[in-house]
Amino acid sequence: MNTLKSFAFIGVVVSSCQTMPSQKVVPDDPNFAPVPSQSLTPPPAMQGSIYSSSSSVQLFSDKNARRVGDIITVMLDEKTTSKKSSNANSKKSSSTAFTAPTIGGTLIPELSANISNDRNFSGSGGAGQSNQMSGVITVTIAEVLPNGVLIVRGEKWITLNNGDEYIRLSGMLRPEDIDVENSVSSQKLADARITYSGTGDLANSNRQGWFSKFLNSQYWPF
Repeated sequence: MNTLKSFAFIGVVVSSCQTMPSQKVVPDDPNFAPVPSQSLTPPPAMQGSIYSSSSSVQLFSDKNARRVGDIITVMLDEKTTSKKSSNANSKKSSSTAFTAPTIGGTLIPELSANISNDRNFSGSGGAGQSNQMSGVITVTIAEVLPNGVLIVRGEKWITLNNGDEYIRLSGMLRPEDIDVENSVSSQKLADARITYSGTGDLANSNRQGWFSKFLNSQYWPF
């Protein structure tokens, strides 16, 4: 009876471990939050002049994003495909023959022998992976580097019935890669960090608990 209770207790513990929720992800992460409005206030004009380089607009330039706080649309167009295969074959054979010797003029066939050896090896392996992401996310310029490169970041949250879906993006881009519609392909981003995931019951049901991960990991000996 005690054994049955022990098994029941272990089953309850294992079941609870498998349904343990993962670390909660919340909006407004500082790494993806918009630039504070205080930093967007233009400095006062220099005394004796009405021109301010921080708020000026050139007559012959477009209206693409170029300052801190400006908005830019990133077209998510990510697709990666990898494939690898290998084959190996090895074959070796050898043979040795010992003829019957003659001792004292008498042939002794019992001392003759033949030795042969054959070795064969064949192996093959292959791996393939494909990923694809498409969509649109609008982010803001967080910093302009001295060389003119723009650092952008932002996130998009969509609330559904059974949880939230979110996209987070950060990276670096050149102003000349921005098209006339004030958008840029995600393939133009350097040092890009793109995350697409979700929270809630539906997302948790697609994740393994830590005990299940241990059973499926390389550390499980059986």
